[in-house]
Amino acid sequence: MSRETPLTAVARPALRAGVLLVYIVGVEWARALVGTAPYAAIPALVLGGLALAVTAWGWSQSSLGLSSSRLGLRLLGGVAIAAVLLLPAAVRAGAAPMLPVSVAAAAVVVSVGEEIAFRGALFAALEQVGGAPLAAIGTTVAWTAAHALSHPPEFLGAVAAAGLLLGLWRAVCRDLVAPIVGHVIADLAL
Repeated sequence: MSRETPLTAVARPALRAGVLLVYIVGVEWARALVGTAPYAAIPALVLGGLALAVTAWGWSQSSLGLSSSRLGLRLLGGVAIAAVLLLPAAVRAGAAPMLPVSVAAAAVVVSVGEEIAFRGALFAALEQVGGAPLAAIGTTVAWTAAHALSHPPEFLGAVAAAGLLLGLWRAVCRDLVAPIVGHVIADLAL
């Protein structure tokens, strides 16, 4: 029987967080690098999903932020987050374009997947290492780095602000309902 030492109590969660960080950012970069080539991102998404599943194995739904307590409050929070994230679009010239169903469906799937990866598994791993403040800041840095190849440099401040807002909401509410709702609505509108 092995005993848990103070070093292994921190080392295991830190290793888990590091592995998640590499895979999550790697998947985002792979998606950005392959661009719009049909089906080119599928291997990266499959490998990233498998890595995420293996790394998160054994965690409870609540530690990953997937519990549904006080669902109505979380949904309201998600709409509020979306409203804040949509402020730049509200001042943009011209009307918002209508999205084809396939693009809208992809936005929903990607948004939910990113929230489970960043504010779910990575947040939980970083929180084990250094608490909710480290988790919120760490997921914001990872989120911004992951989106660096798919967004123009002048938008990275807004990407970081969105990541911090979503991370703070995850820390306060202890689940992913509001971050998922906010992210999905923002992606559909932008």
